[in-house]
Amino acid sequence: MLGAESTPSASPASSSTQQLGASSAEGLSGQRRRIAAIDIGTNSTHLLVASVDTTLRTFSIVQAEKSTTRLGERDPESGELTAEAMQRGVETLRRFRDLAASHAVEQVVTAATSAVREAPNGRDFLQRIQDVLGLEVDLVSGPEEARLIYLGVLSGMSFGDRPHLLLDIGGGSTELILADGRDARALTSTRVGAVRLQRDFVKDDPIPPQRRAFLQAFIQGSLEPAVDKVHRRIKPGEIPVLVATSGTAMAIGALAASEDDRPPLKLHGYRVSRQRLDRVVEKLVAMTPEQRRELSPINDRRAEIIVPGALILQTTMQMLGVDELALSERALREGLIVDWMLRHGLLEDRFSFQSSIRQRTVIHQVQRFAVNQRRAERVALHALSLYDNTHGVMHHDDGQGRELLWAAAMLHSCGQHINLSAYHKHSWYLIRHGELLGYSEAEHLMVAAIARYHRRSLPKKRHESWQAITTREHRRLVSEMALLLRLAAALDRRPEPVVASLRVSAAPGELQLELIPERLNQNLSLEQWSLESCADVVWEASGMKLMIRVQG
Repeated sequence: MLGAESTPSASPASSSTQQLGASSAEGLSGQRRRIAAIDIGTNSTHLLVASVDTTLRTFSIVQAEKSTTRLGERDPESGELTAEAMQRGVETLRRFRDLAASHAVEQVVTAATSAVREAPNGRDFLQRIQDVLGLEVDLVSGPEEARLIYLGVLSGMSFGDRPHLLLDIGGGSTELILADGRDARALTSTRVGAVRLQRDFVKDDPIPPQRRAFLQAFIQGSLEPAVDKVHRRIKPGEIPVLVATSGTAMAIGALAASEDDRPPLKLHGYRVSRQRLDRVVEKLVAMTPEQRRELSPINDRRAEIIVPGALILQTTMQMLGVDELALSERALREGLIVDWMLRHGLLEDRFSFQSSIRQRTVIHQVQRFAVNQRRAERVALHALSLYDNTHGVMHHDDGQGRELLWAAAMLHSCGQHINLSAYHKHSWYLIRHGELLGYSEAEHLMVAAIARYHRRSLPKKRHESWQAITTREHRRLVSEMALLLRLAAALDRRPEPVVASLRVSAAPGELQLELIPERLNQNLSLEQWSLESCADVVWEASGMKLMIRVQG
């Protein structure tokens, strides 16, 4: 039997989850952990194997691989990923999985971006990957993709005291980020990329002058909201540094560097002036694809899509009004490694502010949706108390669910200002379509579903919110956490707190809750009745008999 009285901090990091940003230990080198990151992009798929030093809190790249999978070549009518593209993707991921296993990695972190995100059958593709290869792929949103790029660049470049503009030109989207060494001030993602533009607009190559002018106008119009957003967040007197990353930027940088008398051995940190960039772009635009393939920094596939990518880079520099860019070899896949280290408490210093990104993004949504934060924190405190004291009886979670439960508890009532009687459904919609940075797509869906099922009926197959949770393990986690949140929310009956804490005794077949009042002899009959009304649902969902008593 488990029995304890608990009044934990209403934070997902306490107890079961290690607080991020721990202080660094002394020593030259400590235990090393191997992690792999896979980035499923629109044009290519990348694998990175990293060795993480847990004492120095750093990582080094052990192996990097790339395969051109061309997922962006979608069906022109339906927009779906083609069978051929999906097969290329599965075959590549099989090789990458086996290669990662040969390095004895403890985890493979996998993310898919715009091509899969936008395809109607994108989720089916991810399910196929999981069924065939056993790889769980996170489908990241545009802002989350931008945040991961920021983490990757920050891991390999000192920002100093100046803000930086980070530009990542992908196959299907372009991310523009305004950031400093502490935080990202603006995270934008625009649906304009090298593969997308090539597919939709380039019929003749070399591009005729009139078509080029149209393409540049289209790029400018598409990027204008993102550029305006970062401009508004640049403080007076600041002069940002532009950093470009991605295959397009690195290829153009290599062409620019080839003009030097002594080209650099590495392009990371290499600077390209706007004048030199313009010369390289004019040269590329005038060439045929066959001529571009003869250039050593450009492979066959890059030769087909580099002109649209180059025009995005050139147009963005003009819109930002900057005269020089620096190249970064690090981007999203390194960001996946950094994010893994943050989640495991293995980074500090300039990353310490990022370690609380999950908590901060939830609080931002609490404020955005006008949630009563004090009441939400009380519900979260009770939910975490139940979590900590019912492990092995009400749930069998290994720690992931605690953070999701906290987020759902903080946001569970956000739908009340839309419709009080069915607010749990509106809460699901608002959370589902809101921005939760630091959470994967699967985690985001689970937070929304936990909030959705904290009241009224249990999950049903026909529910959209339940259908969105695709794996059996995730459905089990949602069901368990939603039941704990249901009990915690049942105590939130009055504007002011009356329950100081819970004393929990859990044993197979029975859950006993003793309510500890704020004041001696305080009447808690309303809260007792509210909890007892949950008894039938608790029995149906868990087979547990719910017993309630009040101290004194």
